[in-house]
Amino acid sequence: MSATAVEVRDLRVELSGRDVDVVDEISLEIRPGEVLGLVGESGSGKTTVGMALLGHVRRGGRLGGGAVLIDGRDLAQLDNLGLRRLRGGTVAYIPQDPGTSLNPALRLRVQLREMLDAHAGSTNAAERDARLRETLAEVALPSDDAFLSRYPHQLSGGQQQRVAIAMAFACRPNVIVCDEPTTGLDVTTQARVLQTVRELCQSHSVAALYVSHDLAVVAELADRVAVMYAGRIVEVGTRDQLFRAARHPYTRRLLRAVPDLKGTRAVIGIPGFAPLPGKRPGWCFFEPRCTFATDICRSAFPPAFEFEAGHRARCYHTDEAMRELPVEGGPGGVRVAHELEVALAVRGLDAHHGARATLFEIELELHRHECLALVGESGSGKTTLARCIAGLHKDYTGAVMLGDEELQPAARSRSAPARKQIQYVFQNPYASLNPRRTVGQAIARQLELFFPGSRDMGARGSESSR
Repeated sequence: MSATAVEVRDLRVELSGRDVDVVDEISLEIRPGEVLGLVGESGSGKTTVGMALLGHVRRGGRLGGGAVLIDGRDLAQLDNLGLRRLRGGTVAYIPQDPGTSLNPALRLRVQLREMLDAHAGSTNAAERDARLRETLAEVALPSDDAFLSRYPHQLSGGQQQRVAIAMAFACRPNVIVCDEPTTGLDVTTQARVLQTVRELCQSHSVAALYVSHDLAVVAELADRVAVMYAGRIVEVGTRDQLFRAARHPYTRRLLRAVPDLKGTRAVIGIPGFAPLPGKRPGWCFFEPRCTFATDICRSAFPPAFEFEAGHRARCYHTDEAMRELPVEGGPGGVRVAHELEVALAVRGLDAHHGARATLFEIELELHRHECLALVGESGSGKTTLARCIAGLHKDYTGAVMLGDEELQPAARSRSAPARKQIQYVFQNPYASLNPRRTVGQAIARQLELFFPGSRDMGARGSESSR
C-alpha cells in the first residue's frame, strides 16, 4: 500500500444535465490505520463523498470533476468490472441500517460466504470457512453453526451491526466507509461497535472514513475530522484541534449544539437552514446564518486558511469565532412543577411477548408541558412500553390512563380522540414510511383519518408533493 490509502482531489459531484453541484472542491487524505470523521448537518453531502470512495454516484447525479484515488488507483479509470472487484475487496462499506441492508431471506452463513466467494476466490472452501469464523470472533459474535444458521431478524440491532462489520472486514480491505453505523444503537452497544471498528482498523491498517452527524461518536473514534457544510469542507484538523480550538463559526456552533450532561451551558441550535443545491450563493454559504458576517463574506467564498500543521478553515472571521464564549446556564436551572395536570399515566403494567414476561410493574406519570425521557440498554423494554402506551402491543396487564380515561390495550379498540392524542414517531423512517406514497399523501392520511371531510386538503397535499 502507498503512504496514503485514500486521496480525494477537488471532487465535484453534480446533478445530471445541470450545472448544479451537490458537493464541490472536496479534497482529503486518509492514511492506513487512520480514521477520518466526516461530520455535518443532514444534506451537507457526507454520504455523497462516502459513496464516491466506492466509485458510486447515486441516480440523478454524475461525477463533474476531480479524482478519487484508492491505493494509488484513479476510480474514474476503472470499468464496471474493475469497480465490482474494488468494492468489497479493496473498499468495503458498513451501512447505516443493517436491518434493511442484510437480506432477510438468507441465513448469516450464506451472506457472509457470499462476500468471501466473490473476493477471496483464490482460497479453498475450508480456508474461507475458517476466515468466516475468524471474522465473527473479531467482532465478538459466536461462530458456531447454530449462530450461522440464524436469519437477520433473529439478532438484536447490535448483533446485526456487528455482522455488517464482519462482512466489511472479511476480505481484509484497505479502506472502509462507515455510513453512520451506530445511529440506532444504545450507548453501551454503540461503545462496543466503535471499539470493534477502531481495533480492526488499527490491527489491519485499514483507512476508514466515518460519516456521522454525532460529534460525540466522532470525538471517541476519529483521529482527524473534516466538517462539511452545504457541499463544501469548511474545516479540517486533528480531533484535538477541532474539539479544543475549532476555528470556523459553523464548527463552533455544532459543538454548542451538543447536549451538556452537566448542565453548565445552554444547548443552542443554529437558526435557519443550509442552502440546497442550485440555491447556494456565490459567496460564503454560511453567511446567512453567521453572526460574524461582513461585506467580505459576501464577496467570494473564503479560501482555506491554515493555523497549524493540518488545521485549516475556510472563514474570514476565525479570530472572532474563537473569542465567542458559550452561553451559561443549561437545563440545570429548569424546574418542573409536579403538581401540574397528569396527561398520561401507567399503572402496574406487566407486558409479555408470548410466554415471556418483558415488563414488570411499570409505574410512571407524565404531566402536561413536561418531557419524560425513558432510557436504558437494548432489550430493557423501552420500545415495548412505548408500544403498549400507543396501543401497538396489547399483551399486557395493568392500565394506561389518558387523563382520567383508561385506554383499551389495542389501538383499534380505542376511540378516535384517544388515538389522535397519542401519536408515535418511529425509530427508523426508512421502514415506517410507505414507499408507494408521496410525502403529501403520507401526511394527508392523518388528516383524512382524524378530520373527516378533509379530502380536498389531502388532495392538495398530494399535488404539492409532486
